[in-house]
Amino acid sequence: MAALGLCGCTTQGPPAATPGSSVTAATVPAHPLPEAAALTDVVARMSDPAVPGTDKLGLIDGSSAADASAMDGFAKALSDNHLLPLTVTATDLAWSESTTGVVTATVTITGAGSSPDAPFSYPMEFVPAGDGWRLSRQSANQLFSTASPGSPEPASPAPASPATPSSSVPPR
Repeated sequence: MAALGLCGCTTQGPPAATPGSSVTAATVPAHPLPEAAALTDVVARMSDPAVPGTDKLGLIDGSSAADASAMDGFAKALSDNHLLPLTVTATDLAWSESTTGVVTATVTITGAGSSPDAPFSYPMEFVPAGDGWRLSRQSANQLFSTASPGSPEPASPAPASPATPSSSVPPR
Protein backbone atom coordinates (compact mmCIF):
# COMPACT_ATOMS: atom_id res chain seq x y z
CA MET A 1 0.00 0.00 0.00
CA ALA A 2 1.43 3.35 -0.94
CA ALA A 3 0.74 6.44 1.06
CA LEU A 4 1.38 10.05 0.38
CA GLY A 5 2.85 11.75 3.38
CA LEU A 6 5.86 13.69 4.36
CA CYS A 7 6.57 15.35 7.65
CA GLY A 8 8.90 18.20 8.45
CA CYS A 9 9.68 19.20 4.86
CA THR A 10 11.63 22.37 4.46
CA THR A 11 13.25 23.91 1.48
CA GLN A 12 16.80 24.98 1.50
CA GLY A 13 17.58 28.21 -0.20
CA PRO A 14 20.83 28.92 -1.93
CA PRO A 15 23.93 28.80 0.24
CA ALA A 16 24.77 31.97 2.10
CA ALA A 17 27.71 33.92 0.84
CA THR A 18 30.77 33.75 3.02
CA PRO A 19 33.69 36.15 3.03
CA GLY A 20 35.69 35.61 -0.13
CA SER A 21 32.85 33.80 -1.94
CA SER A 22 29.86 34.90 -3.93
CA VAL A 23 26.51 33.43 -4.77
CA THR A 24 25.17 34.20 -8.21
CA ALA A 25 21.41 34.48 -8.44
CA ALA A 26 19.49 33.38 -11.50
CA THR A 27 18.17 36.01 -13.84
CA VAL A 28 14.49 36.74 -13.34
CA PRO A 29 12.65 36.34 -16.67
CA ALA A 30 10.93 39.38 -18.10
CA HIS A 31 7.60 37.57 -18.50
CA PRO A 32 5.22 36.98 -15.57
CA LEU A 33 5.02 33.81 -13.50
CA PRO A 34 2.60 31.20 -14.81
CA GLU A 35 -0.85 30.80 -13.33
CA ALA A 36 -0.95 28.22 -10.52
CA ALA A 37 -3.34 26.09 -12.61
CA ALA A 38 -0.66 25.61 -15.28
CA LEU A 39 1.52 23.89 -12.65
CA THR A 40 -1.16 21.97 -10.78
CA ASP A 41 -2.44 20.56 -14.06
CA VAL A 42 0.91 18.80 -14.56
CA VAL A 43 0.57 16.90 -11.27
CA ALA A 44 -3.13 16.20 -11.84
CA ARG A 45 -2.44 14.75 -15.31
CA MET A 46 0.36 12.57 -13.89
CA SER A 47 -2.18 11.02 -11.49
CA ASP A 48 -4.71 10.01 -14.18
CA PRO A 49 -4.74 6.16 -14.31
CA ALA A 50 -6.72 6.21 -17.57
CA VAL A 51 -3.71 7.63 -19.43
CA PRO A 52 -0.73 5.32 -19.96
CA GLY A 53 2.57 6.49 -18.51
CA THR A 54 4.12 6.51 -21.99
CA ASP A 55 1.63 9.24 -22.92
CA LYS A 56 2.69 11.30 -19.89
CA LEU A 57 6.44 11.45 -20.60
CA GLY A 58 6.15 15.10 -21.68
CA LEU A 59 5.15 16.00 -18.12
CA ILE A 60 8.64 15.38 -16.69
CA ASP A 61 11.78 17.20 -17.76
CA GLY A 62 14.35 14.80 -19.22
CA SER A 63 11.97 11.85 -18.94
CA SER A 64 12.84 8.28 -19.91
CA ALA A 65 11.02 4.96 -20.30
CA ALA A 66 11.53 4.35 -16.55
CA ASP A 67 9.37 7.39 -15.87
CA ALA A 68 6.44 5.84 -17.75
CA SER A 69 6.51 2.91 -15.34
CA ALA A 70 6.88 5.24 -12.34
CA MET A 71 3.89 7.33 -13.46
CA ASP A 72 1.81 4.18 -13.98
CA GLY A 73 2.76 3.06 -10.46
CA PHE A 74 2.00 6.51 -9.02
CA ALA A 75 -1.47 6.59 -10.60
CA LYS A 76 -2.18 2.97 -9.62
CA ALA A 77 -1.18 3.60 -6.00
CA LEU A 78 -3.47 6.62 -5.84
CA SER A 79 -6.32 4.67 -7.40
CA ASP A 80 -5.79 1.56 -5.24
CA ASN A 81 -5.91 3.72 -2.13
CA HIS A 82 -9.09 5.51 -3.24
CA LEU A 83 -7.37 8.89 -3.35
CA LEU A 84 -8.57 9.92 -6.81
CA PRO A 85 -9.48 12.43 -7.90
CA LEU A 86 -6.79 14.55 -6.33
CA THR A 87 -7.16 18.16 -5.33
CA VAL A 88 -3.92 19.90 -6.27
CA THR A 89 -3.07 23.49 -5.32
CA ALA A 90 0.07 25.55 -5.78
CA THR A 91 1.10 28.50 -3.64
CA ASP A 92 4.19 30.62 -3.15
CA LEU A 93 5.06 30.64 -6.86
CA ALA A 94 8.42 32.26 -7.49
CA TRP A 95 11.24 32.25 -9.98
CA SER A 96 14.04 29.94 -8.89
CA GLU A 97 16.92 31.69 -7.20
CA SER A 98 19.41 29.27 -8.76
CA THR A 99 18.11 28.37 -12.24
CA THR A 100 16.85 30.93 -14.74
CA GLY A 101 13.36 30.23 -16.06
CA VAL A 102 12.48 27.59 -13.45
CA VAL A 103 9.45 28.17 -11.23
CA THR A 104 9.28 26.94 -7.65
CA ALA A 105 5.99 26.39 -5.84
CA THR A 106 4.63 24.71 -2.76
CA VAL A 107 2.31 22.06 -4.16
CA THR A 108 -0.38 20.62 -1.90
CA ILE A 109 -2.05 17.36 -2.87
CA THR A 110 -5.17 16.13 -1.11
CA GLY A 111 -6.63 12.79 -2.04
CA ALA A 112 -10.36 12.18 -2.30
CA GLY A 113 -10.19 9.69 0.57
CA SER A 114 -7.87 11.79 2.71
CA SER A 115 -8.95 13.61 5.78
CA PRO A 116 -8.82 17.35 5.08
CA ASP A 117 -6.18 17.81 7.76
CA ALA A 118 -3.75 15.35 6.11
CA PRO A 119 -2.70 16.86 2.78
CA PHE A 120 0.71 16.25 1.24
CA SER A 121 2.62 19.53 0.72
CA TYR A 122 5.98 19.68 -0.94
CA PRO A 123 8.14 22.27 -2.67
CA MET A 124 8.38 21.44 -6.37
CA GLU A 125 10.14 22.91 -9.37
CA PHE A 126 8.70 23.29 -12.85
CA VAL A 127 10.60 23.95 -16.07
CA PRO A 128 9.23 25.63 -19.19
CA ALA A 129 8.17 23.32 -22.03
CA GLY A 130 7.01 25.17 -25.11
CA ASP A 131 3.77 26.86 -24.11
CA GLY A 132 3.44 24.80 -20.93
CA TRP A 133 5.37 23.44 -17.97
CA ARG A 134 7.00 20.17 -16.90
CA LEU A 135 7.87 18.86 -13.47
CA SER A 136 11.62 19.02 -12.89
CA ARG A 137 13.60 15.78 -12.80
CA GLN A 138 14.43 16.26 -9.10
CA SER A 139 10.82 16.99 -8.12
CA ALA A 140 9.56 13.95 -10.08
CA ASN A 141 12.06 11.66 -8.35
CA GLN A 142 11.04 13.01 -4.94
CA LEU A 143 7.34 12.66 -5.71
CA PHE A 144 7.69 9.06 -6.90
CA SER A 145 9.88 8.00 -3.98
CA THR A 146 7.45 9.59 -1.51
CA ALA A 147 4.40 8.01 -3.12
CA SER A 148 6.00 4.55 -3.13
CA PRO A 149 8.47 4.26 -0.25
CA GLY A 150 11.05 1.55 -0.80
CA SER A 151 10.62 1.49 -4.57
CA PRO A 152 13.53 2.46 -6.76
CA GLU A 153 13.60 5.90 -8.26
CA PRO A 154 13.38 6.17 -12.05
CA ALA A 155 16.61 5.68 -13.96
CA SER A 156 19.00 8.57 -14.40
CA PRO A 157 17.51 11.24 -16.59
CA ALA A 158 18.02 11.15 -20.31
CA PRO A 159 19.98 14.06 -21.73
CA ALA A 160 17.86 17.18 -21.70
CA SER A 161 15.98 17.68 -24.91
CA PRO A 162 15.04 21.03 -26.35
CA ALA A 163 11.80 22.42 -25.02
CA THR A 164 8.89 20.83 -26.84
CA PRO A 165 5.18 21.23 -26.29
CA SER A 166 3.81 19.40 -23.31
CA SER A 167 2.28 15.93 -23.53
CA SER A 168 -0.65 15.27 -25.78
CA VAL A 169 -2.72 14.39 -22.73
CA PRO A 170 -5.74 16.70 -22.80
CA PRO A 171 -6.20 18.89 -19.72
CA ARG A 172 -8.96 17.85 -17.34
